[in-house]
Amino acid sequence: MIRKHIIAHGRVQGVGMRFTVIGFARKYHVTGWVRNLYDGTVEMEVQGAPHRVALFMDELTSREPGGNRFIHIDNLDISDIPPVNATSETDFNARF
Repeated sequence: MIRKHIIAHGRVQGVGMRFTVIGFARKYHVTGWVRNLYDGTVEMEVQGAPHRVALFMDELTSREPGGNRFIHIDNLDISDIPPVNATSETDFNARF
């Protein structure tokens, strides 16, 4: 089990990014959360089996994530963080 902390920079707010990310997470069966930050970036934490997190990241970094032509990610700050207890986090949700 691995967990990544990600900050997405670019045109990532007001374009359906959080809902697109939630769709990826559910598609690849990873857990975590996503939220908009006040500086215009989007923050998320993603946890799951390494191959599932890799699939999630591949789709996130595609030219048009999820086929959404409005999302444009210029840069991702990615760091590995310790996993949380899997029984305390069973889904992927938006935080507000």
